[in-house]
Amino acid sequence: MKKMICILLCLCLLLSCFSGCSRPVTTEGLGNGWEPTHSMQLQYANQFSVDYYDGGYKLVSIADGSRFLVIPENGKKPEGISADIVPLYQPLDRIYLAATSAMCLFDAMQRLDAIRLSGTREDGWYIENAVNAMKNGDILYAGKYSEPDYELILSNDCDLAIESTMIGHASDVKDKLTDLGVPVLVDHSSLESHPLGRTEWIRLYAALLNEEETADRLFAQQVGYLKELENTEPTGKTVVFFHISSSGFVVTRRTGDYVSKMIELAGGDYAFDDLGDPESAASTVTIEMEKFYATAKEADYVIYNSTIGGEIKDMASFLALNDVLKNFKAVQNGNVWCTNQNMFQETMQLGQMIRNFHQMLTSDDPSLTELDYLYKLR
Repeated sequence: MKKMICILLCLCLLLSCFSGCSRPVTTEGLGNGWEPTHSMQLQYANQFSVDYYDGGYKLVSIADGSRFLVIPENGKKPEGISADIVPLYQPLDRIYLAATSAMCLFDAMQRLDAIRLSGTREDGWYIENAVNAMKNGDILYAGKYSEPDYELILSNDCDLAIESTMIGHASDVKDKLTDLGVPVLVDHSSLESHPLGRTEWIRLYAALLNEEETADRLFAQQVGYLKELENTEPTGKTVVFFHISSSGFVVTRRTGDYVSKMIELAGGDYAFDDLGDPESAASTVTIEMEKFYATAKEADYVIYNSTIGGEIKDMASFLALNDVLKNFKAVQNGNVWCTNQNMFQETMQLGQMIRNFHQMLTSDDPSLTELDYLYKLR
Protein backbone atom coordinates (compact mmCIF):
# COMPACT_ATOMS: atom_id res chain seq x y z
CA MET A 1 0.00 0.00 0.00
CA LYS A 2 2.81 2.41 0.93
CA LYS A 3 4.54 1.58 -2.35
CA MET A 4 1.37 2.38 -4.30
CA ILE A 5 1.00 5.73 -2.51
CA CYS A 6 4.60 6.61 -3.37
CA ILE A 7 3.99 5.76 -7.02
CA LEU A 8 0.86 7.92 -7.11
CA LEU A 9 2.70 10.83 -5.50
CA CYS A 10 5.48 10.55 -8.07
CA LEU A 11 2.94 10.54 -10.88
CA CYS A 12 1.30 13.65 -9.48
CA LEU A 13 4.63 15.42 -9.33
CA LEU A 14 5.42 14.48 -12.91
CA LEU A 15 2.06 15.71 -14.11
CA SER A 16 2.48 19.01 -12.28
CA CYS A 17 5.88 19.51 -13.90
CA PHE A 18 5.00 18.60 -17.47
CA SER A 19 1.31 19.24 -17.98
CA GLY A 20 0.81 21.81 -20.71
CA CYS A 21 -2.27 23.29 -19.07
CA SER A 22 -1.36 23.18 -15.37
CA ARG A 23 -2.14 26.31 -13.44
CA PRO A 24 -0.83 26.06 -9.87
CA VAL A 25 -1.05 29.83 -9.37
CA THR A 26 -4.25 30.25 -7.41
CA THR A 27 -6.17 33.46 -6.99
CA GLU A 28 -8.70 34.51 -4.42
CA GLY A 29 -10.39 37.02 -6.66
CA LEU A 30 -10.48 40.74 -6.05
CA GLY A 31 -12.17 40.44 -2.70
CA ASN A 32 -14.98 42.84 -3.57
CA GLY A 33 -17.45 40.42 -5.11
CA TRP A 34 -16.44 40.93 -8.73
CA GLU A 35 -16.34 37.72 -10.77
CA PRO A 36 -13.97 37.23 -13.73
CA THR A 37 -15.49 36.85 -17.16
CA HIS A 38 -12.71 34.47 -18.21
CA SER A 39 -9.11 33.55 -17.57
CA MET A 40 -6.07 33.29 -19.83
CA GLN A 41 -5.66 29.66 -20.89
CA LEU A 42 -1.97 28.89 -20.56
CA GLN A 43 -0.29 26.11 -22.52
CA TYR A 44 3.07 25.71 -20.79
CA ALA A 45 3.58 28.45 -18.19
CA ASN A 46 2.63 27.78 -14.57
CA GLN A 47 4.23 30.72 -12.78
CA PHE A 48 1.52 33.29 -13.49
CA SER A 49 -2.15 33.64 -14.28
CA VAL A 50 -4.37 36.37 -15.73
CA ASP A 51 -8.06 36.79 -14.94
CA TYR A 52 -10.25 39.17 -16.95
CA TYR A 53 -13.08 41.32 -15.57
CA ASP A 54 -15.69 43.57 -17.13
CA GLY A 55 -14.53 47.04 -18.10
CA GLY A 56 -11.00 46.02 -19.16
CA TYR A 57 -9.74 45.15 -15.68
CA LYS A 58 -7.23 42.28 -15.40
CA LEU A 59 -5.90 40.52 -12.34
CA VAL A 60 -2.31 39.29 -12.79
CA SER A 61 -1.13 36.77 -10.20
CA ILE A 62 2.48 35.57 -9.82
CA ALA A 63 3.65 32.34 -8.20
CA ASP A 64 5.34 34.26 -5.38
CA GLY A 65 1.90 35.35 -4.19
CA SER A 66 2.03 38.89 -5.54
CA ARG A 67 -1.05 40.20 -7.36
CA PHE A 68 -1.59 43.19 -9.63
CA LEU A 69 -4.80 44.73 -10.93
CA VAL A 70 -4.36 46.26 -14.36
CA ILE A 71 -6.66 49.27 -14.49
CA PRO A 72 -7.68 50.56 -17.95
CA GLU A 73 -6.75 54.08 -18.99
CA ASN A 74 -8.98 56.65 -17.26
CA GLY A 75 -10.35 53.85 -15.07
CA LYS A 76 -10.50 53.97 -11.29
CA LYS A 77 -9.33 51.56 -8.66
CA PRO A 78 -12.37 49.50 -7.66
CA GLU A 79 -13.56 49.86 -4.11
CA GLY A 80 -13.16 47.04 -1.64
CA ILE A 81 -10.40 45.08 -3.37
CA SER A 82 -8.00 43.10 -1.20
CA ALA A 83 -5.22 45.12 0.38
CA ASP A 84 -2.46 42.98 -1.12
CA ILE A 85 -3.47 43.75 -4.72
CA VAL A 86 -1.22 46.36 -6.32
CA PRO A 87 -2.95 48.66 -8.86
CA LEU A 88 -1.25 49.23 -12.21
CA TYR A 89 -2.69 52.12 -14.18
CA GLN A 90 -2.59 51.97 -17.97
CA PRO A 91 -0.95 53.11 -20.10
CA LEU A 92 2.11 51.42 -18.68
CA ASP A 93 4.72 53.15 -20.79
CA ARG A 94 7.48 54.14 -18.36
CA ILE A 95 8.74 50.74 -17.23
CA TYR A 96 12.09 50.10 -15.56
CA LEU A 97 13.16 46.73 -16.98
CA ALA A 98 15.78 44.92 -14.91
CA ALA A 99 14.74 41.42 -16.02
CA THR A 100 16.99 40.97 -19.06
CA SER A 101 15.10 38.01 -20.49
CA ALA A 102 11.94 40.07 -20.94
CA MET A 103 13.36 42.68 -23.34
CA CYS A 104 12.99 40.41 -26.36
CA LEU A 105 9.33 39.84 -25.49
CA PHE A 106 8.57 43.56 -25.59
CA ASP A 107 10.65 43.84 -28.75
CA ALA A 108 8.73 41.03 -30.44
CA MET A 109 5.46 42.88 -29.78
CA GLN A 110 7.07 46.07 -31.14
CA ARG A 111 6.44 47.71 -27.78
CA LEU A 112 9.86 48.92 -26.68
CA ASP A 113 8.10 52.26 -26.34
CA ALA A 114 6.76 50.90 -23.04
CA ILE A 115 10.32 50.57 -21.69
CA ARG A 116 11.79 53.85 -20.46
CA LEU A 117 14.55 52.58 -18.20
CA SER A 118 16.92 49.63 -18.44
CA GLY A 119 18.89 47.70 -15.85
CA THR A 120 21.41 46.73 -18.55
CA ARG A 121 23.77 49.11 -20.30
CA GLU A 122 23.67 49.63 -24.05
CA ASP A 123 26.76 47.48 -24.64
CA GLY A 124 25.18 44.62 -22.68
CA TRP A 125 22.35 44.11 -25.15
CA TYR A 126 22.42 41.83 -28.20
CA ILE A 127 18.92 42.91 -29.22
CA GLU A 128 19.43 45.43 -32.00
CA ASN A 129 16.29 47.45 -31.35
CA ALA A 130 17.14 47.76 -27.66
CA VAL A 131 20.65 48.97 -28.53
CA ASN A 132 19.25 51.55 -30.94
CA ALA A 133 16.64 52.73 -28.43
CA MET A 134 19.38 53.37 -25.87
CA LYS A 135 21.57 55.11 -28.45
CA ASN A 136 18.67 57.39 -29.29
CA GLY A 137 17.88 58.11 -25.64
CA ASP A 138 14.46 56.47 -25.81
CA ILE A 139 15.61 54.00 -23.14
CA LEU A 140 17.91 55.20 -20.36
CA TYR A 141 20.26 53.19 -18.22
CA ALA A 142 18.97 53.40 -14.65
CA GLY A 143 21.42 51.13 -12.85
CA LYS A 144 21.49 47.37 -12.46
CA TYR A 145 18.89 45.59 -10.40
CA SER A 146 20.92 45.72 -7.17
CA GLU A 147 21.97 49.38 -7.53
CA PRO A 148 19.19 51.30 -9.29
CA ASP A 149 19.33 55.04 -9.79
CA TYR A 150 16.33 55.94 -7.64
CA GLU A 151 16.49 59.62 -8.57
CA LEU A 152 16.38 58.83 -12.29
CA ILE A 153 13.59 56.32 -11.78
CA LEU A 154 11.47 58.86 -9.92
CA SER A 155 12.23 61.75 -12.27
CA ASN A 156 10.97 59.62 -15.16
CA ASP A 157 7.67 58.84 -13.41
CA CYS A 158 8.36 55.10 -13.55
CA ASP A 159 5.05 53.24 -13.40
CA LEU A 160 6.41 49.69 -12.98
CA ALA A 161 9.70 47.95 -12.20
CA ILE A 162 10.08 44.48 -13.70
CA GLU A 163 12.75 42.51 -11.87
CA SER A 164 14.17 39.02 -12.27
CA THR A 165 14.28 36.55 -9.40
CA MET A 166 17.77 37.92 -8.68
CA ILE A 167 16.01 40.70 -6.77
CA GLY A 168 15.69 38.13 -3.99
CA HIS A 169 19.35 38.82 -3.30
CA ALA A 170 18.63 42.54 -2.99
CA SER A 171 15.30 42.61 -1.17
CA ASP A 172 16.11 46.05 0.24
CA VAL A 173 15.97 47.42 -3.31
CA LYS A 174 12.52 45.96 -3.86
CA ASP A 175 11.36 47.41 -0.53
CA LYS A 176 12.71 50.86 -1.33
CA LEU A 177 11.13 50.95 -4.78
CA THR A 178 7.82 49.98 -3.21
CA ASP A 179 8.21 52.66 -0.53
CA LEU A 180 8.85 55.21 -3.28
CA GLY A 181 5.57 54.24 -4.93
CA VAL A 182 7.02 52.16 -7.76
CA PRO A 183 5.23 48.79 -8.12
CA VAL A 184 7.60 45.83 -8.46
CA LEU A 185 6.69 42.76 -10.51
CA VAL A 186 9.14 39.85 -10.30
CA ASP A 187 9.53 37.87 -13.52
CA HIS A 188 9.44 34.16 -12.62
CA SER A 189 9.96 32.87 -16.15
CA SER A 190 13.29 31.30 -15.14
CA LEU A 191 11.36 28.97 -12.82
CA GLU A 192 9.11 27.56 -15.54
CA SER A 193 9.40 23.78 -15.86
CA HIS A 194 9.00 23.75 -19.65
CA PRO A 195 11.20 25.85 -22.00
CA LEU A 196 8.16 27.30 -23.79
CA GLY A 197 6.79 28.28 -20.39
CA ARG A 198 9.47 30.96 -20.43
CA THR A 199 8.38 32.16 -23.85
CA GLU A 200 4.73 32.21 -22.77
CA TRP A 201 5.54 35.10 -20.44
CA ILE A 202 5.02 37.29 -23.48
CA ARG A 203 1.33 36.77 -22.83
CA LEU A 204 1.61 38.25 -19.33
CA TYR A 205 3.36 41.37 -20.64
CA ALA A 206 0.82 41.55 -23.43
CA ALA A 207 -1.93 41.73 -20.80
CA LEU A 208 -0.22 44.77 -19.29
CA LEU A 209 -0.15 46.50 -22.68
CA ASN A 210 -3.41 45.24 -24.26
CA GLU A 211 -1.40 43.32 -26.86
CA GLU A 212 -2.91 39.87 -26.28
CA GLU A 213 -3.73 39.19 -29.92
CA THR A 214 -0.19 39.98 -31.05
CA ALA A 215 1.35 37.89 -28.27
CA ASP A 216 -0.90 34.91 -28.97
CA ARG A 217 0.16 34.94 -32.62
CA LEU A 218 3.87 35.19 -31.79
CA PHE A 219 3.67 32.48 -29.16
CA ALA A 220 1.79 30.17 -31.52
CA GLN A 221 4.72 30.39 -33.94
CA GLN A 222 7.10 29.03 -31.30
CA VAL A 223 4.67 26.30 -30.32
CA GLY A 224 4.49 25.39 -34.00
CA TYR A 225 8.23 24.75 -34.14
CA LEU A 226 7.89 22.30 -31.26
CA LYS A 227 4.83 20.62 -32.76
CA GLU A 228 6.86 19.91 -35.91
CA LEU A 229 9.10 17.63 -33.84
CA GLU A 230 6.38 15.74 -31.96
CA ASN A 231 6.42 12.68 -34.19
CA THR A 232 10.16 12.51 -34.80
CA GLU A 233 12.16 9.61 -33.40
CA PRO A 234 14.81 10.21 -30.71
CA THR A 235 18.23 10.48 -32.33
CA GLY A 236 20.10 8.59 -29.63
CA LYS A 237 22.80 11.26 -29.84
CA THR A 238 24.30 12.56 -26.59
CA VAL A 239 25.04 16.25 -26.11
CA VAL A 240 27.07 18.32 -23.64
CA PHE A 241 26.59 22.06 -23.18
CA PHE A 242 29.24 24.01 -21.27
CA HIS A 243 31.86 26.73 -21.07
CA ILE A 244 35.21 26.94 -19.31
CA SER A 245 35.60 29.69 -16.72
CA SER A 246 38.62 31.95 -16.45
CA SER A 247 39.78 29.82 -13.51
CA GLY A 248 39.69 26.66 -15.62
CA PHE A 249 36.55 25.08 -14.18
CA VAL A 250 33.78 23.71 -16.37
CA VAL A 251 30.38 25.36 -16.05
CA THR A 252 27.68 23.11 -17.46
CA ARG A 253 23.90 22.86 -17.27
CA ARG A 254 22.09 21.15 -14.45
CA THR A 255 20.17 18.01 -15.43
CA GLY A 256 16.56 19.03 -15.99
CA ASP A 257 17.34 22.71 -16.55
CA TYR A 258 15.62 24.31 -19.53
CA VAL A 259 18.62 24.03 -21.87
CA SER A 260 18.99 20.30 -21.22
CA LYS A 261 15.22 19.98 -21.74
CA MET A 262 15.46 21.78 -25.08
CA ILE A 263 18.13 19.28 -26.14
CA GLU A 264 15.83 16.42 -25.18
CA LEU A 265 12.82 17.96 -26.92
CA ALA A 266 15.01 18.23 -30.03
CA GLY A 267 15.60 14.48 -29.93
CA GLY A 268 18.95 14.42 -28.18
CA ASP A 269 20.09 12.97 -24.86
CA TYR A 270 21.72 15.30 -22.38
CA ALA A 271 24.93 13.51 -21.40
CA PHE A 272 24.51 14.08 -17.66
CA ASP A 273 21.52 12.24 -16.24
CA ASP A 274 21.99 13.25 -12.61
CA LEU A 275 23.97 16.46 -12.32
CA GLY A 276 23.14 19.16 -9.79
CA ASP A 277 20.41 19.56 -7.22
CA PRO A 278 16.97 19.17 -8.86
CA GLU A 279 15.46 21.32 -6.12
CA SER A 280 17.88 24.18 -6.76
CA ALA A 281 16.90 27.24 -8.77
CA ALA A 282 20.45 27.35 -10.17
CA SER A 283 20.66 26.37 -13.84
CA THR A 284 24.40 25.69 -13.93
CA VAL A 285 26.86 23.45 -12.12
CA THR A 286 30.57 24.17 -11.77
CA ILE A 287 32.82 21.09 -11.78
CA GLU A 288 36.46 20.21 -12.30
CA MET A 289 37.52 19.27 -15.83
CA GLU A 290 38.52 15.74 -14.74
CA LYS A 291 34.99 14.97 -13.54
CA PHE A 292 33.43 16.60 -16.59
CA TYR A 293 35.74 14.71 -18.96
CA ALA A 294 34.77 11.33 -17.55
CA THR A 295 31.25 11.73 -18.97
CA ALA A 296 31.59 14.34 -21.70
CA LYS A 297 34.44 12.70 -23.62
CA GLU A 298 32.02 10.20 -25.21
CA ALA A 299 29.31 12.72 -26.09
CA ASP A 300 28.33 12.78 -29.77
CA TYR A 301 27.94 16.56 -29.85
CA VAL A 302 29.56 19.44 -27.99
CA ILE A 303 27.82 22.82 -27.69
CA TYR A 304 30.12 25.48 -26.28
CA ASN A 305 28.37 28.33 -24.52
CA SER A 306 30.02 31.50 -25.79
CA THR A 307 27.59 33.89 -24.14
CA ILE A 308 29.90 34.21 -21.13
CA GLY A 309 33.48 34.59 -22.34
CA GLY A 310 32.92 35.61 -25.93
CA GLU A 311 32.41 33.72 -29.17
CA ILE A 312 34.94 31.08 -30.16
CA LYS A 313 35.91 31.64 -33.78
CA ASP A 314 37.41 28.30 -34.80
CA MET A 315 38.40 24.84 -33.60
CA ALA A 316 41.96 25.92 -32.80
CA SER A 317 40.66 28.54 -30.38
CA PHE A 318 38.37 25.97 -28.79
CA LEU A 319 41.15 23.41 -28.30
CA ALA A 320 43.35 26.10 -26.77
CA LEU A 321 40.95 26.32 -23.83
CA ASN A 322 42.13 22.98 -22.41
CA ASP A 323 44.46 20.24 -23.68
CA VAL A 324 42.02 17.39 -22.95
CA LEU A 325 39.37 18.74 -25.35
CA LYS A 326 41.20 17.17 -28.29
CA ASN A 327 40.33 13.74 -26.89
CA PHE A 328 36.58 14.31 -27.00
CA LYS A 329 34.70 12.05 -29.41
CA ALA A 330 32.71 15.04 -30.73
CA VAL A 331 35.93 16.92 -31.51
CA GLN A 332 37.40 13.98 -33.39
CA ASN A 333 34.17 13.59 -35.38
CA GLY A 334 33.83 17.29 -36.15
CA ASN A 335 30.65 17.80 -34.14
CA VAL A 336 31.54 20.87 -32.11
CA TRP A 337 29.09 23.78 -32.19
CA CYS A 338 29.08 27.15 -30.49
CA THR A 339 26.24 29.41 -29.39
CA ASN A 340 25.78 32.92 -30.68
CA GLN A 341 26.08 35.53 -27.95
CA ASN A 342 22.44 36.55 -28.26
CA MET A 343 21.12 33.11 -27.29
CA PHE A 344 20.19 33.84 -23.68
CA GLN A 345 18.54 37.17 -24.50
CA GLU A 346 16.17 35.53 -26.98
CA THR A 347 13.51 34.06 -24.70
CA MET A 348 11.01 34.71 -27.48
CA GLN A 349 12.68 32.20 -29.80
CA LEU A 350 12.97 29.06 -27.66
CA GLY A 351 10.84 27.03 -30.05
CA GLN A 352 13.15 28.00 -32.88
CA MET A 353 16.19 27.13 -30.74
CA ILE A 354 14.79 23.64 -30.16
CA ARG A 355 14.44 23.29 -33.92
CA ASN A 356 18.08 24.43 -34.30
CA PHE A 357 19.20 21.70 -31.91
CA HIS A 358 17.20 19.17 -33.93
CA GLN A 359 18.78 20.36 -37.18
CA MET A 360 22.22 20.03 -35.64
CA LEU A 361 21.49 16.47 -34.50
CA THR A 362 19.87 15.19 -37.68
CA SER A 363 21.43 16.95 -40.65
CA ASP A 364 23.91 15.00 -42.75
CA ASP A 365 24.69 18.04 -44.89
CA PRO A 366 28.40 18.87 -44.40
CA SER A 367 27.80 22.40 -45.66
CA LEU A 368 25.41 23.15 -42.77
CA THR A 369 27.57 25.26 -40.48
CA GLU A 370 25.29 28.16 -39.57
CA LEU A 371 21.94 28.06 -37.76
CA ASP A 372 19.94 30.85 -36.17
CA TYR A 373 21.57 30.46 -32.74
CA LEU A 374 24.42 28.00 -33.35
CA TYR A 375 27.44 27.76 -35.61
CA LYS A 376 29.82 24.88 -36.26
CA LEU A 377 33.49 25.17 -35.37
CA ARG A 378 35.94 24.28 -38.13
